[in-house]
Amino acid sequence: MPSTLVHVAIGGLVGAALLGDRFTPRAIAVVLVAAAIPDLDSVLTTFVGGAHRSALHTLLLPTVLAAGLYWDNQVSDRSWLGERFGPDAGYVAAVAVVGLAAGGILPDLFTNGVNAFWPLHDQFYTVNGELLLSDQRGIVQTFVDLSPEKPASTTDNTRYSTGADPKPWTEQEGPVERTFPVVTAGWQLMVVLLSTVSVGVRTWQVRRSDSLNSRR
Repeated sequence: MPSTLVHVAIGGLVGAALLGDRFTPRAIAVVLVAAAIPDLDSVLTTFVGGAHRSALHTLLLPTVLAAGLYWDNQVSDRSWLGERFGPDAGYVAAVAVVGLAAGGILPDLFTNGVNAFWPLHDQFYTVNGELLLSDQRGIVQTFVDLSPEKPASTTDNTRYSTGADPKPWTEQEGPVERTFPVVTAGWQLMVVLLSTVSVGVRTWQVRRSDSLNSRR
């Protein structure tokens, strides 16, 4: 599964692409932190069974945040974010919500599953498969499987191994190795490197522009 570093890296790519002329070190930091937030539920699982990939990986979280931002920026007479953090705060917050969803939740949904609609509906979903063109079978896809999984994966029967809880469902006797993944596949390393370069170049461009403007 993608590590927190990979989630943050994807958030960095989202921020570099969407912040535009609002890109600042502070703004991209907000997006990076937002992308890391969903993985905090791996700590909650030591106190609440099944919390990991449920409590903060639910798609309801970015939905509620997006609704709150829409109210604050479009409906309310006065923007709470704008008054406290400046005129660009609403836009930066919106990009952060996209970073949270695209960087923090979707990579897990597209690998080994999240409890997408928790707590309204307790079931883990995974979007994983293949799409190919065959000269004998035509179009073949395995992403959508309408046959119900038996039993359905829920917080009662599903646990993910984490550094905080390395051996769920088992009594931990003696020393237990706790591993915290950094990158576990070549594509993950590629994403981290691309994000590092993209965010680094954008940061350099902004600072260079600010330096030139200050000399004028």
